[in-house]
Amino acid sequence: LAKVERDRLLVELDGQYPGYGFAIHKGYPTRAHLDALARLGPCPAHRRSFAPVARQAALFPELP
Repeated sequence: LAKVERDRLLVELDGQYPGYGFAIHKGYPTRAHLDALARLGPCPAHRRSFAPVARQAALFPELP
């Protein structure tokens, strides 16, 4: 049940933050997700405690 809700939320996030592919990778660090993160920087939904996000956040200081 929790996974169903999480997947629903990620589909919603996909609409709010196009380009990241949340509806496809469901938040897992796939190659496509990491490529989008490198290209776009982290969005507010990304956990800053996750190492790949923290690295990219440092490269995009203007993003929230």
